[in-house]
Amino acid sequence: EIATDPMGPEHVDTYASLKPKSEWTVKSKNELLEKMAESLEKIPGVVFTFSQPIKFRMMELIEGTGSRTDVVVKIFGDDLDILNQNAEKVARSLSGVAGSADLKVQQVSGLPILQIKIRRDAVSRYGINVADVQEVIQTAIAGTEAGTVLEGFMRFDLVVRLTPEARNNVRAITNLWVNAPDGQKIPLSQLADIISEEGPAEISRENGQRRITVECNVRGRDIGSFVAEAKKKVASEVNLPPGYLMNWGGMWEHLESGRNRLMMVVPVTFFIIFLLLFITFNSLKQALLVFTGIPFAITGGVLSLLFRGMPFSMSAGIGFIAVSGVAVLNGIVLLTFFNQLCRDGLCLADAVIQGAISRLRPVLMTAMVASLGFVPMAISTGTGAEVQRPLATVVIGGLITSTLLTLFILPLLYHWVSDKTN
Repeated sequence: EIATDPMGPEHVDTYASLKPKSEWTVKSKNELLEKMAESLEKIPGVVFTFSQPIKFRMMELIEGTGSRTDVVVKIFGDDLDILNQNAEKVARSLSGVAGSADLKVQQVSGLPILQIKIRRDAVSRYGINVADVQEVIQTAIAGTEAGTVLEGFMRFDLVVRLTPEARNNVRAITNLWVNAPDGQKIPLSQLADIISEEGPAEISRENGQRRITVECNVRGRDIGSFVAEAKKKVASEVNLPPGYLMNWGGMWEHLESGRNRLMMVVPVTFFIIFLLLFITFNSLKQALLVFTGIPFAITGGVLSLLFRGMPFSMSAGIGFIAVSGVAVLNGIVLLTFFNQLCRDGLCLADAVIQGAISRLRPVLMTAMVASLGFVPMAISTGTGAEVQRPLATVVIGGLITSTLLTLFILPLLYHWVSDKTN
C-alpha cells in the first residue's frame, strides 16, 4: 500500500528469516530452496520465485515492478493475447534448459470486469439520450456528487451510489431503471448488453510499447552460459509475429554491460602497467620480463575459481586487476636487484643466484601479506560473502602462481635474455 511499491493484490512478498547456518538441517542454500519449493508447490494456484530483499528491490528499480529474477525475457507488442501466447511458448522453452528455476510468466489477464455496451437502436426507440444512460451507470457504480457536507471549516463531497453488495451483483445492475421522456421507467437490461467477462489485469509499458515478461532464476550453473543456451533454444522454437520484439534482461544484462566495461578497462590497465615498467627500466625486454607475471597471476586466479566451483563475476574481474598489480610489484623487486648487482660488477650467473636468494624473503613477505589478508574474505559466509569470496579467491590463487614464477622462472628468463643480449 506504499506509493513507492505499486503492485496488484495478487502479488505478495513473504520474508523468511533463516536460522544460523550451524543449525541448518540442509547442506547448502540450493537444497534449502528446493525444500521450500516442494512445500509451496502443494498450494494450488501459487506461482513463486526466490530472491533476497536487497537484490529484488534493486532489480525492481532497474527493470521495473515485478522483475526480481536473474533472467528476464521481455516481449513487446500491441495485442495482449498474442503477447501472452508467445510468453507461454518462451516459458516452455526455458523450462527445458538446464539450470532454470522459479519460472514465471507475468499475469496480464484474468481480472473480472463488467462490460456494459449501450444499444443505440434501443435507446433511440424510447427517445432516451446515451448520456442519460451513462449517467445512471456512473451514479450506480462509481457514484455522483450530490452535495457538500460541512464539518467546521472542512468540506466533504457527498457521493451517492449503490451499496457494495449491489455494485457486485450483476442482476441488480441489470434491473436499474432509466427514466424516459414520457415518464416510463426502462430497465437497463433493455437498453444495453451487460456481460461479465475476463479482462486485462495489468498492462505494462516500456519505451512506449506494451510488454510482457517471462522470468526465471538460474541455479547450478553460471548465468552467461545459461542465457547463451536459452537464446538458441528460444530462437529455434518461438517465432514472433511481425511488429513484436524480444529483449533479454535481468542480472544477465548487467553482467554483460559490466563485462563490456571490463573489456575496455583491463587492456587500458595493462597498457598503463607496461608503460610504467618501460619508463622504470628503460628497456623493452625487461619490461616484458616483469609483465610475464600477469599471465601467470591470471592463470592462478582462473584455476582457483575452478577449484572452488565459482563462476566468473564482476568481483572476480576486479580481483584479476588487483592481483596483477601485486605480481608486477614482486617482479620489479627482483629485477631491480638483479640490475643493481650487475652494475656492481658481479657476473650474470652470480647476480641471478645471489639476487634470487637475497630477495626470497621480501617477495614471500609481500605475497603472504596480501594472501593472508584475503583469507577471511575467501572463507566468509556472512552478509556480502557472495561478492567477497570470488575476489579473494582470485587474489590468493593468482599470488601463488605469480610468486612461483617470480622466484623460479623469472631469474631463468632474466639470465637467458641478458645472455642473448650480451
